[in-house]
Amino acid sequence: MTTIAVLGAGKIGEALLSGLLQAGRAPDRLLFTERHPERSAELSRRYGIRGTDVATAAAEADVLVVAVKPQDIEPLLTELAPAVGPGTLVVSLCAGLPTALFERRLPEGVPVVRVMPNTPMVVGEAMSAISGGRHAGPEHLTLVAELLGSVGKVVRVPESQQDAVTALSGSGPAYFFYLVEAMIDAGILLGIPRAVATDLIIQSAVGAATMLRDSGEHPVTLREAVTSPAGTTIMAVRELERHGVRAALLAAIEAARDRSEELGREHERD
Repeated sequence: MTTIAVLGAGKIGEALLSGLLQAGRAPDRLLFTERHPERSAELSRRYGIRGTDVATAAAEADVLVVAVKPQDIEPLLTELAPAVGPGTLVVSLCAGLPTALFERRLPEGVPVVRVMPNTPMVVGEAMSAISGGRHAGPEHLTLVAELLGSVGKVVRVPESQQDAVTALSGSGPAYFFYLVEAMIDAGILLGIPRAVATDLIIQSAVGAATMLRDSGEHPVTLREAVTSPAGTTIMAVRELERHGVRAALLAAIEAARDRSEELGREHERD
């Protein structure tokens, strides 16, 4: 059976561990590393999974899932390089970091799969895009897709698209939260109590997302179904267009893509 170690048990790392357990993985086949002893002890109590150090995780695990922040990758790779074996699969959940970085710093031939998940992983509704590095074969991508399928949906993309994926779905939940926050404020401005406005908007968001997922209709078709001639919705849409909301969203996602590319370039000379 495959032993999996999550290196960095923050929110995403913990969510993956929880999802793997719910999918039927045995606790004794899971490991994690965590810098803070108090949190490590808490996670072990909560999930029955052993916390350990990087060298032990590398020695015991068949799959190492790197779930640290991009700025923390250098010390981790320094610690990991002498410990990881060539048959170990390394899965990176680090935004902006290319597989080439791991391949340069780890022993020759180590297979690396790059993943861009997002925070709905904590509720089992992640959108994860996966790409294989030079040494990753179809069997590695299949295994990673199986693991991540326990916490949401998975798609395969060329690594050249990963920075765009990071901007689109990796950061995407924040855009929806931002929009919901603004709509709740609008409800308050119109005289609706905050709690009521929150319920109205969140359920509207859940319903709209379900329609998008289940109906098979294009977003334009669904929007037009709500937009009656000379009605309230078209007046609102006109204001959104007048204020350049569509253009602002396009620019925002391009900026996120650019930052993801920049994160990767910061490590090019390592």
